[in-house]
Amino acid sequence: MKDQKACCIWLTGLSGAGKSTIAELLEVLLKREGRHTYILDGDNVRANLNSDLGFSIGDREENIRRMAAVAHLMVDAGLIVIVACIAPLKGQREKARLLFESDQFFEVFVDAPIDICESRDTKGLYKKAREGLIINFTGIDSPYEIPEKPDIRIDTSLCTPSESAMHVFREIQGYCTS
Repeated sequence: MKDQKACCIWLTGLSGAGKSTIAELLEVLLKREGRHTYILDGDNVRANLNSDLGFSIGDREENIRRMAAVAHLMVDAGLIVIVACIAPLKGQREKARLLFESDQFFEVFVDAPIDICESRDTKGLYKKAREGLIINFTGIDSPYEIPEKPDIRIDTSLCTPSESAMHVFREIQGYCTS
């Protein structure tokens, strides 16, 4: 009915790497093509569905589990779902991938050096983490496991958000439109 193949495009990377910006631009490109999409952003989901969760290891696991479950339901409904969240651990991303058919999940590593991410930090989170005001902050005192074999890798220190979104769009376009 929607004349598209539903899928999950999972953008992972450090805070400030550009995930949310790329997700928004990618959604615009997909909508221009008449695609039915939805963005699940880590910040927005934490403010609503996951507002009962903190940042302990267990809560972070549950946050990712819920986001993946919602994305799976939306893909089942025929949508192209763009997930933008840190998802710092390889195991978290693997569990998310297992919910989908092999051709329904695209892991996009939004890569940027931590100094670039810190320079983009409009909320001052890195500064607070370095001052000890935020604990378990990914990239500072909590690990980020770099994806070993992402479906798509973008280095946002080398290209603009628009170029990054266009790269992802081109990579998934043939899949979503056939």
